[in-house]
Amino acid sequence: MRISDIQRCEVRPGRLVEWTFSPATVAAAAALPPDPRPPAYIQESHIRTARSVRDDGLFVPTWIGASFDLPGRADLDALEQALRGWTLRHETLRSGFRWTGDDMHRFTLDEDDVALRREVVGDFADADTLVRYLQDRFDVAADALGWPNLIYAAVLRDDSTSVYLAFDHTNVDAYSLYRIPDEIRELYLAGTTGRTTAGTPVGSYVDFCEQERANADDIDGTHAIVARWREFIARCGGKLPDFPVDLGLRPGGVLPTQKLLREPLVDADAAAAFETYCRPYGGSMVGVLAATSLLVHQLGGQPVYRTVVPFHTRVKSAWSDSVGWYVGGAPIEVPATRDFDGALTAVRAELQANRSLARIPLARVLRLLGSDFRPTSPDMYSIVSYADARLIPGSARWTEQKAYGLIRVSYGDQVCAWVTRLHEGLWFACRYPDTDVAYKNMRRYIEGLRDLVVSVPAERRQRTAEPTFS
Repeated sequence: MRISDIQRCEVRPGRLVEWTFSPATVAAAAALPPDPRPPAYIQESHIRTARSVRDDGLFVPTWIGASFDLPGRADLDALEQALRGWTLRHETLRSGFRWTGDDMHRFTLDEDDVALRREVVGDFADADTLVRYLQDRFDVAADALGWPNLIYAAVLRDDSTSVYLAFDHTNVDAYSLYRIPDEIRELYLAGTTGRTTAGTPVGSYVDFCEQERANADDIDGTHAIVARWREFIARCGGKLPDFPVDLGLRPGGVLPTQKLLREPLVDADAAAAFETYCRPYGGSMVGVLAATSLLVHQLGGQPVYRTVVPFHTRVKSAWSDSVGWYVGGAPIEVPATRDFDGALTAVRAELQANRSLARIPLARVLRLLGSDFRPTSPDMYSIVSYADARLIPGSARWTEQKAYGLIRVSYGDQVCAWVTRLHEGLWFACRYPDTDVAYKNMRRYIEGLRDLVVSVPAERRQRTAEPTFS
């Protein structure tokens, strides 16, 4: 799926229908006793950050979601059945949190208590008006500090129906979004044809949260993982790493608005050639990080590229198809090198040495470090993420389905970049502070990344084609 904001995901006019949890479902949730399974550290950190930023007087929407098309004018009963069936399959979607003083406690609905309420909002003749409505609606309905914090919608037309799903980030990660179009399409087709689906049970993210937290709480401040993070943060100047180029920000300034850059990076042939070149070092993820280390040195002059690399934490097969936020981070430090192969070697060594650090949530580590990391930004640090989505079920249909992964671009002082391998090639998207300086440097970064991805394999082909003389 191409990552986009809602402004550029091919929204078209039509009749808008919404689904939210019914009033009876909301009332049942309000009467629930606490679920003893705790939030994941990443969930708690996200919600506490949202509360902290809100307390500072700024509403920062952070929802993410997915959109895709179904053929023809959808059967609303079948679509509603599919949306409810999919919701029931993933326990985290019927689970939320309440505050008791400064403590968060989970509650979780039984499946029988989950019902959707359908509402026909009306007909929209103008795409821009519809986009504004959807963004404003999702901001409220998928708020990190509210519950329910998800909403489903469909825009019906005679020739096609666009489906939209928006969630607070505590419920989903990128891999969860990737699986949505195929899963809901299969459930919908089953409903319209009368056949049953033999969906295999999936592991519960709520159970994962309990297990991961128990493992994380077993370590203390003397653990080697904590020591490694302590050293890394010290070398970052006592904080988590920024994107090391000039973003045109004033120290201590207000949280800036952000913009999104998203575009094709290279086509399928160039992506394949780059993967072949990088495979001896670990593949395209290593290549993207190696290229980034070279480019930020050129743009910012830093002698070492320090970043936190996101890794999935779906270490058991039970979590493979589960919806949730299965992400950890590992720190790497890549000294500036003169050539791409040297950068590849350095990145590979850092990832091999540090990937295991991602199994302990960073929020737990920060608690053990005892430092004051009161968040003032929705992003704790800048990232450059790589994912190969070609093996996701249904991914070959994404272009035909107009399938997108949606991110809400609002406020933030960090750079978050995603490079996604699709059947069509590499897709690039990034959020960055909305300043002229940041825009110019991010454009230079994107063009430099594109040039490296294309030129490095080409240079090797040229070297191997040159005749040798004895």
